[in-house]
Formats: sequence, structure tokens, C-alpha cells
Amino acid sequence: MFGSVMDKLGAMVKAGLGILPACLSAMILFSCGVDSDKFRLEGRLRNIHQGEFWVYSMDGSTDGIDTIPVREGRFSYEIPLRSPSTLIVIFPNYSEQPVFAEPGAEVEIKGDASHLREIAINGTDANEEMTKLRMEISQLMPPQVIKHVETYIKDHPDSPVSIYLLQRYFLLENEADYKKVLTLVNLLSQHQPDNGQLISWKKRLKGFGSVAKNDMVPTFSARDIKGRSVSLDDLKKQVNVLSFWASWNYQSTDMQRRLLRLKLNYGDKLGVVSICLDADPASCKEIVQRDTLAWKTVCDGRMWDSPLLAKFGVADIPSNMIINSKGTVLARNLTPQNLEDEVEKILKKEQK
Repeated sequence: MFGSVMDKLGAMVKAGLGILPACLSAMILFSCGVDSDKFRLEGRLRNIHQGEFWVYSMDGSTDGIDTIPVREGRFSYEIPLRSPSTLIVIFPNYSEQPVFAEPGAEVEIKGDASHLREIAINGTDANEEMTKLRMEISQLMPPQVIKHVETYIKDHPDSPVSIYLLQRYFLLENEADYKKVLTLVNLLSQHQPDNGQLISWKKRLKGFGSVAKNDMVPTFSARDIKGRSVSLDDLKKQVNVLSFWASWNYQSTDMQRRLLRLKLNYGDKLGVVSICLDADPASCKEIVQRDTLAWKTVCDGRMWDSPLLAKFGVADIPSNMIINSKGTVLARNLTPQNLEDEVEKILKKEQK
């Protein structure tokens, strides 16, 4: 059988039909698709010549932050993958898009770099569902968006899209309603009982409340990576930021860079304390020294089991609080850009 097929292929080539694609000439032995233990992302965007995107895993299935080079508007990215994962792609304007990766799958991104909200991601059901939902909510007002997203989560409790939406629109909200979040986590857990992210959220959310806007920051004590004591006394400047981050999360590291810029600009008027969720305190110390983060950083190596997370009601990262000199929370869970803008606004106002 094999011999007869290859004989026919050879005869076709001799007959002047040209060299056949590699996929066809070896169709018996090989497949030109993605290997079953890999995931491939390809795409083309108009109005971008070259540059790079950043990508990381929302659920920790890949290590750290990677880059995707862009040449002539085209890009390709392939990673080994043993189980489904949610990747977050960060574009040059710092907007993000989730990509739902599956072993053996290939996903294509198409659109216009000047209209990133309208790009289409095709190739798997989850990515096509997310594209459709994104188009729908782009036509809605903010209050309608939350209702629409919540309805989607309840109607699709078995979808990875719902897990992303839960984090994006509920868990990382400025004033997160953790009771509602826990209700939604319990719903999704019934349909995805083995999902590690849901198991982790459920564990962290049980039994703790939130430090909300206008609340007083609770007292705390810890040791930073240099062995110095850290407490509420370190947050007594005109404006203060308590940040929760990890080196493997892009938005976290972006938040740290913006805090460094603010600290260099405003000096002692701004107080900063960071809680790092990295597993290795020694590695965290190297990163802090490399990036010259000149404030106290706590990293106990306990990651999500750190008691400070429960104390401050932090269930995901990046997370932050802006605190005044009296210990009152002025805002929390701002995006890195909004955090920078809000701190500058407050400090400039106090300078007048």
C-alpha cells in the first residue's frame, strides 16, 4: 500500500505537476499540523511593520514572560504544552488579549494594529467564543458589560473563557465583591472540578474579607528580603502604595517599573512597600537589586499561602492599594497605568 502511494506521487512529479508540498509527499508518515504536545500561535496585523509582543501564562503553565517578534506585520509563536492554558498577549500599546491554548492546536490572529479591540482570534471554540463576546461588549456601556459578562459565565460554566472573565471583570475589580466572586468560583468548580486555578482561588477566598476603599489599612508586621522589619509605619508618607506582584506576571512587573519612576520623581513624598509572591526569596532579591527598587520588598517564599494576602484581601495579582498618611485606603486594584496617574494626581494636588 505504502509503495503504491509513493509510486503514484513520483509519477505525478515526473508528469510535470511540480514538487508537491512536504505535507502531501509524506502524508503517510508525518503530519504537517502542530505536534500533539505543542501549541502554535500565528497571525498578521495591518499597520504594524515590526516590533514585538509579550506573552505570559495566566495560570502558570509557562515560565515567566516571553516575547513574540513581529516582522512585516507577521508573527509566529510555538510552545510545548501538555494541558490547556490561558496565555495573555500584551501588545505595544500595553493592551492585552487572552489566547486560549490547547495541546496540538493552532490559533490565528488577524486584524488591524490600530484597532486591537476588533482583532479576531480563530482556531478553537474558546478563542472564537471570546472574539464574539468581545465584539458584543464593545457596543455596551460599562454597567451593561458587567451584567453581560456575568450572564456569559453562568451560561458557560465549563469554558476557559469564563475563568478569564471572572478574573478580569470581578476578581481584579477596584472594589471586588468577594462574596459574588466566591459564588461564581463555586459554580465553575462544579463543572471544572480539576481546574487548578479555580481550586487555588477557592482556597484563598474562603474565610477572608476585603480591605475596601475608605477602610483603614490593618496593622501588619513582616521582614523584607534584607531582613529589615516592615510594618504600617513604612506607609506614613503623603501618599503610599502597597503593591502585590510576582516576577512571572507582566502587569506586575510593569507596575513595579511605574512605581520606580514615581519614586524617583517624588522621593520621600511617596511611600512604597511591595509584597512579592515569588517562590524563591533569593531570586526575588536579585531582581530587586537589578531593577534598583529602592523600597522594602517582602518575599517569604510562601507564594499564595502568605498570611499577608488574606489580611489584605488579595486573591490575585497584580494588586495594589493607594493609602494616605493616616492609613486610609484611597483606591485599590488599579491597573498599572491608572495607578501611576492616580498617584501623580494626588501628589500634584497636594503640592498646590
